[in-house]
Amino acid sequence: MLKLTIPQAATDVAQPKTLDERRAVARSCEEALQYGVRTWVDDMDDGVNEAWAAWPTRLYLVDREGKVAYAGGLGPYGFKPKALERAIEELLAR
Repeated sequence: MLKLTIPQAATDVAQPKTLDERRAVARSCEEALQYGVRTWVDDMDDGVNEAWAAWPTRLYLVDREGKVAYAGGLGPYGFKPKALERAIEELLAR
């Protein structure tokens, strides 16, 4: 199993070669940063990243009709899980 520590910057992490390695990096960051949002990872072909331009870091909420209900700003400064949480609550209240 891949053992990781939290890097000083994203560039301190070697590019994962397998999906398990990618998941381990994400899990390590999720645990250390404790930002309160479940972390999902893209497949190794980066299809979601290509489709949503999720670089460097962005949060999206897609409603049941497939429309973007919330699009966060560029990370790290636009990475606002609390704003996403409010958007989820507003969407569910409709």
